[in-house]
Amino acid sequence: MKTLSSINPATGSVIGEVGMHTVGQVSRMLRKSAEAFNEWKRTDVPGRAELLHGFADILRKNRQQYGKLITAEMGKTIKQSVPEVTKCADMFDHFADSAEKLLETEPAGAEACGSMIRYEPMGTVLAIKPWNFPFWQVLSAAAHVLAGGNVMLLKHSSYVPLCALEIEKIFLEAGFPEGVFQTLLIDGRTASSLISKNEVKAVSFTGGHDAGQKVAETAARNMKKFVLELGGSDPFIVLEDANVEMAAKVGVPSRFINTGQTCIAAKRFIVVEDVAEEFTERFVEHTLKLKVGDPMDPETDIGPMVRDGQILLLESQVSDAISKGAKTLVPGGRIVSEGYMYSPAVLANVSRDMRVMKEETFGPVAPIITVKNEEEAIEIANDSDFGLGASVWSQDRDKGLRIATELEAGMVGINAFCKPEACLPFGGVKKSGMGRELSSHGFYEFMNIKSIKMI
Repeated sequence: MKTLSSINPATGSVIGEVGMHTVGQVSRMLRKSAEAFNEWKRTDVPGRAELLHGFADILRKNRQQYGKLITAEMGKTIKQSVPEVTKCADMFDHFADSAEKLLETEPAGAEACGSMIRYEPMGTVLAIKPWNFPFWQVLSAAAHVLAGGNVMLLKHSSYVPLCALEIEKIFLEAGFPEGVFQTLLIDGRTASSLISKNEVKAVSFTGGHDAGQKVAETAARNMKKFVLELGGSDPFIVLEDANVEMAAKVGVPSRFINTGQTCIAAKRFIVVEDVAEEFTERFVEHTLKLKVGDPMDPETDIGPMVRDGQILLLESQVSDAISKGAKTLVPGGRIVSEGYMYSPAVLANVSRDMRVMKEETFGPVAPIITVKNEEEAIEIANDSDFGLGASVWSQDRDKGLRIATELEAGMVGINAFCKPEACLPFGGVKKSGMGRELSSHGFYEFMNIKSIKMI
């Protein structure tokens, strides 16, 4: 039997092994999912909501336990992993409370007497999710997928099999019918092959662009609905009238949260020259205060990266920048240890031809580029294949809003870090993906919008 090994990134040691599902087991799970859907879609909305609330209660009750599992398996600091679990609970409560209103039949208008619009679940949603937020990436989608009456099959990252299995256990403990949520222990190729199966009606994918493009191609060939969240290279724009201290104070966690391994993190700091020196000094000052070390220590800010391959990629991006003239204000870099440790780095004298400006840097590296004015800031911000999130800093709210409308991004924070919220749609434009999660917009992505006309 093939197995998946769970490795603690802080130590490099194996903490568990799980057997992968066979072809026969996967086939049975597909059938079970389809059977569960026929029951689940007929469960009244208050009944589904009660189970969602119960799931949230279990998450909160055991948040320390689940937080430690996240930290042990992917290296997120414990001060961030426990809140991740709590945020998942909040998400389930939100959609438990919202589902009934979201599913109400709508009249189609006075001129179309007797006509209406209904929202009906599609069926089995195949969720292919990454390792960087082991609970959130799965449960932020599952909350509205299940609330709407769909069921879910999860193919989680091979880096976090223990988290994947634990999530399935929680659903069963909360009383969800068997088959409503199942974890598939399979490889990526097998997961892609499932998209064409009759039992699978839609795909929710979060991950890299190349893999996402293949998912989209397969789904399109098979006429399946898909939502893609493919990462980003988010600009963090600091204008001449910004509250510079606040921008720097928020900018550091915006870049280094989860050791920089976050799709929505600030990744390109674009600063108008009038305040560039002040912002850079304060940003460096706050960066140097970060504590690097054991992720289980509640005082630690920066834990390990998930694997050595992530470090190698980051090292090549930083080397490229330095070779083209970038200056290291905070050297950072690999830390010799048993695990995969990389200390935060801050780069100045950055130019737009460097890889750190063109590619997604998935780790604790902050490049700062200086521009003459807001027009150049907007032009450089939009000069990217990505368009997930962005952040604009100005004490003139009207200016901030105007610039936000000019940025090519799915989400913009004005004097704030752009982060997921239940009430706001989450997703990007360009190569950052298609479709949305969260809010009513995410809820309806996996619902059949049916028009009914009666005469």
